[in-house]
Amino acid sequence: MSSPPLPPTVAQGSNPVKESKAQKAERLKREKNPWEAFEEIRAFAREGRASVLPEWAEFYFKWWGVYTQGDGAGVTGGSGGVGKATEFFMMRIAIPNGMASAAQMRAVGLVARDHGRNLADITTRQAIQLHWLTIESLPAAVEALDAVGLSPRGACGDVVRTVTGCPLGGIDGHELIEASPLARDVAREVNGNSEFYNLPRKFKITVTGCPVWCSYPEINDIAVTAVRRGEEIGYSVRVGGGLSCDPHLAVKLDAFVHEDQAVAEVRGIVDIFREQQGLRESRDRARLKHLFLREGWTAERFLAVLQSKLDFNLEPGVEDAVPDDVFRDHVGVRAQKQAGFYSIGATVLNGRMTGEQLLAIADVSEKYAGAEVRTTVMQNFVLPHVPRANVDVVLKELAALGLTVEATNFWRGTVACTGTEFCKLAITETKGFARWLVEEMEDRLPGFDQQIKLHVTGCPNSCGQHWIADVGLEGKKIKQEGKLADAWSFALGGALGVHAGVARVVNYRCLSEDVPDALERLLRTYLSTRAEEQSLRAWFAGLSNEELCGILGACMPVEA
Repeated sequence: MSSPPLPPTVAQGSNPVKESKAQKAERLKREKNPWEAFEEIRAFAREGRASVLPEWAEFYFKWWGVYTQGDGAGVTGGSGGVGKATEFFMMRIAIPNGMASAAQMRAVGLVARDHGRNLADITTRQAIQLHWLTIESLPAAVEALDAVGLSPRGACGDVVRTVTGCPLGGIDGHELIEASPLARDVAREVNGNSEFYNLPRKFKITVTGCPVWCSYPEINDIAVTAVRRGEEIGYSVRVGGGLSCDPHLAVKLDAFVHEDQAVAEVRGIVDIFREQQGLRESRDRARLKHLFLREGWTAERFLAVLQSKLDFNLEPGVEDAVPDDVFRDHVGVRAQKQAGFYSIGATVLNGRMTGEQLLAIADVSEKYAGAEVRTTVMQNFVLPHVPRANVDVVLKELAALGLTVEATNFWRGTVACTGTEFCKLAITETKGFARWLVEEMEDRLPGFDQQIKLHVTGCPNSCGQHWIADVGLEGKKIKQEGKLADAWSFALGGALGVHAGVARVVNYRCLSEDVPDALERLLRTYLSTRAEEQSLRAWFAGLSNEELCGILGACMPVEA
């Protein structure tokens, strides 16, 4: 693959030419494959935090799933659009298809407890993120994970990220096909593969046989979803999904892919992305979706380019059974297709757990279930293979750990990103705010009868996925008594599945302390004016932005 030429870095006339952010990133990737330079990390660990080179701290560490940790002030405490870094690091651990053995989860729990101040977050890509790691602890953490077949390698950076899939793969009687082996095959092919260490930007893939599309294929760069054609099960393919500042739902290709063709098809699409030199010109426009958003690609053009890379002919696609479910979370006690066994899905508010909880869950899974722990994209986890006789004891063990299976709709539907607590790009604190908001809404509207996705994201990058939520809250700042205070902009009516659409920013924002009042007004108005059996999404759809804003409170420009 040819790469764009290095930009001029010497004086031209009297003015030096400065690299753009994208040019710098492309140069650094050409100069080094970080996966081949782990010994440099070992050297930093021996020599201490002051020895870490800026290009590692700001860039190369990401290929090992590592970011420098912010100081708690977020972006407003820094400069150039990035907050200040501390001496600590956060690490993201890839768990393909969200499936981990008890031994693997125990290893993660030990790293969290011993090196990460006993803190762990389940992410919206079924990974687990740790915090408070020191440079001295990074090699030990990676080695402990390697010993059990896990790794942070490829969990971040301009690479194929963790391949997601249905956590009930192989046990759900409703699945069209068990796709988890295919998801792991895809992960082995393209995740952590040095052939793909230098992509224009991050790249997200999901592979699922789940009929409720629990891994959110609509917002992935590649989504491989099971589909029925007569008596045969194959896969549909979607490309170009993504959120951030310019959300775009994935485009379906007119192709039916046989199971034994899927890995090659995925590799071909990653190849297409890798070759797009135009996407390397701006870090803000470097995702696959920008072929559709900015460069005029269509599904037909994409399919033709993909076909040229394959040594088999793609067959015409068939219609999908698009799901209507909201939560897609597999929470609760569910009978498996294996007679006499159950899966137990626990809700973890914001995905926030302790290392000791992970250790205890590993123990519970070994004593009473199938010695597996599976994570979900809604920041929860599932214990599979629980014999009928052990269901009650597992529920009691989870309750003793402070974890719940039967949660309220507010608790169950809330998602939050990392926020200013650790992230250098965030504008607002998120996880503590989201927990407080859930408690407030449970007190104000007990028994609220609608599934509601309440997503909290600390900045426009939408790691909290506010664009696909019923109620999406995006972090802002408002000047209050001469000081900047956390505030929130409301986006309403986002959805996936049959009602797929991006949430509408309704021109309303308020301070954190005023969010429960605004949300209570909104939901009480819905309950009192909805038509019979009218869903929250349908109610939103029937109102204008101005009407919704008026219910929330006095409208004000989001940018003001």
